Amino acid sequence: MGRPAPVTLPWVEDGSIWDNADMWAKPSESREYLLDLYRMAWRHSDSSIATLPLDAPGEVSWWAEHKRRTTFGHLLARVVAETAQHAGHCDVVRELIDGRNGAGNPPEFYDLVEQMAAEAR
Repeated sequence: MGRPAPVTLPWVEDGSIWDNADMWAKPSESREYLLDLYRMAWRHSDSSIATLPLDAPGEVSWWAEHKRRTTFGHLLARVVAETAQHAGHCDVVRELIDGRNGAGNPPEFYDLVEQMAAEAR
């Protein structure tokens, strides 16, 4: 939407976002650091909502070319749906029950997240 984030997130900078590095915390990332990132994203989102009209045009570069053009309102609705889906149910509990880790990630991803969690205990 032409409103770059106030900071470059480490998983964006090193490209590991495409390996789902944005889906778990490293043991070296403190609770306060993660909460500060969340609060910063929240403020940035609130500012975007206050500034942009719902019909503001946007483009998502990693979507299929014929679907890239969209609107701020459409993106906002998608974020609300994603938040409801993932925060509204217990993915972690389901993953512990069935051993699957969403989005078709390989078993190694589950093992890596488990290792990071063990190190943080």
